[in-house]
Amino acid sequence: MVSHILYTALTRATAQRFSLPQRANFGKPWPLQRGPWGHVSDSAVPALVRGRHNNADQATTGAEGRPSQTPLPLEGIRILDLSRVLAGPYCTMLLGDLGAEVIKVEQPGRGDDTRSYGPPFLKRDDSLSTAGGSLASTAAGESAYFLCVNRNKKSVALDFKTAAGRALLCRMAQECDVFVENYVPGKLAALGLGYQDLRQLNPGLIYTSISGPYAQRAGYDVMVEAEGGLMYITGERDGTPVKVGVAITDLSTGLYAHGAIMAALISRGRTGRGQHLDISLLDCQLASLANIASSYLTAGIEAQRWGTSHPSIVPYRAFPTADGSIVVGGGNDRQFRVLCEHLGLPDLLNDPRYRSNRDRVQHRDTLEAAIGQRLRIQPTAHWLAVLSESGIPFAPVNNLEQTFKHPQVSAREIVQTVDHPVAGPVRLVGPAVKYSDTPATIRLPPPTLGQHTAEVLCELLALDPKEVERLRGDKVIA
Repeated sequence: MVSHILYTALTRATAQRFSLPQRANFGKPWPLQRGPWGHVSDSAVPALVRGRHNNADQATTGAEGRPSQTPLPLEGIRILDLSRVLAGPYCTMLLGDLGAEVIKVEQPGRGDDTRSYGPPFLKRDDSLSTAGGSLASTAAGESAYFLCVNRNKKSVALDFKTAAGRALLCRMAQECDVFVENYVPGKLAALGLGYQDLRQLNPGLIYTSISGPYAQRAGYDVMVEAEGGLMYITGERDGTPVKVGVAITDLSTGLYAHGAIMAALISRGRTGRGQHLDISLLDCQLASLANIASSYLTAGIEAQRWGTSHPSIVPYRAFPTADGSIVVGGGNDRQFRVLCEHLGLPDLLNDPRYRSNRDRVQHRDTLEAAIGQRLRIQPTAHWLAVLSESGIPFAPVNNLEQTFKHPQVSAREIVQTVDHPVAGPVRLVGPAVKYSDTPATIRLPPPTLGQHTAEVLCELLALDPKEVERLRGDKVIA
């Protein structure tokens, strides 16, 4: 039922944009026709949106009983994306995977900062056309960093610091459902591009702001990891704080923003009104502390660093082997017994220091030393074979080569190949969620800077090609 409400609410909003000539009508809530279960009846959805091109009523049913032309969940939703680096672009990429049209607005000649984050950079294939775009990274090609969060987007190079650029951006905002930005708070408002400015032009606009912990300070993942407690609890027990290996604060913020936008779209489908979403990296980081935060707030317990160990389950950590590392766990007394039997350590079972998990936690140092000494004498593959039928939790610590050769990675087909306009075939990690009826796909490769400027201005704003060239000559666009 929830998915039905989501689809109906989003498509109603889409129909409103495509069928009504005045954006001001977004301020009027839609009359809802409720079914017997409280969901919105299909009869309330205009035929236009049951297929954006008015042909979904002719959709056939596939072998699995689903319409073969079912639109993607966010098909018909348009997003104006002014965000840069990781949190915002990750959010808008996820929305693009679900069918939204994402228009990424970048500064001419520079683009998103991550275009220059490298190496590595893609090797440019000079036989390929850049499709009207330009390269902002290096002569060798685009950065791998930029590629990871910018699929399914169109790039428009637009200088909105100019009056003409701001006017174009305002016109674009009138034609969009969602606006995403991660500038220092107040900067866009000073240019007349804040929420209060754009909502006057488009009352249905969902204006999403992603910010750091301080209003006038740039917020980057590692700074928020440090101030938000994550770095303090990460690292070896006797070591110094360590940065997490991937920008998890940015990524979790992108996920929070993606979910918030989906909820706001549902709300707008019911009320016709947009709203401002204020999303802080620090808030998202604190929310992600989960049980660590709860332990402190309820009992005043200061967190500790545990490396790969678990604070309240022993053994449950990574141990070195003869050629790598392996994670093993004894989550309860039975699993601990099975682990000792398979490792050939029966003496541990008769030691009163390790009789229960409470005892094992109290004597973790001696127990982990004994298990570690045993695991070091054989390679990882040996222990994987020994534990394969044990029924206890275990896993190798894989490097990236081993990870991408994992049979499940191949079976799940999460790695996909796209045709990049500059580099040719490029392998990317694709959408993580499998949808039975509306599969998320990579429809567009990550764009070169300004690749779609003329296309978007001509098709979305109906500009004459000569006007586009004039704006290009005035350096308003590129």
